[in-house]
Amino acid sequence: MHLPDLWTLADRADTLPWQPFRPGVEIHRLYGDGTGPSAALLRYQPGAQVPHHTHTGYEHIFVLAGSQRDRHQTYAAGSLVINSPGTDHAVASDEGCLVLIIWEKPVVIHNP
Repeated sequence: MHLPDLWTLADRADTLPWQPFRPGVEIHRLYGDGTGPSAALLRYQPGAQVPHHTHTGYEHIFVLAGSQRDRHQTYAAGSLVINSPGTDHAVASDEGCLVLIIWEKPVVIHNP
């Protein structure tokens, strides 16, 4: 697989085969199915959220366009966020965003 020029990917994101992931969030899987090591692009609509979850392995998030936030701060385009095993958070995007996400292991979603 090859994704040329990640910085312009947001301009051509509509050419990818997106699937529903969470309300307001779509996924384009690059590899894996979410049960083991996986990588994907996530596209958040403005106001979309991913519920509170715990990381069972490392999670790497590279914000390609827009911004996303958790309880710690807001991460603008160009940010790399690394969440360690055992950490937890919820994620939201006020303006919408496109991120590259790489999971070492699945996350555990908490019930509200």
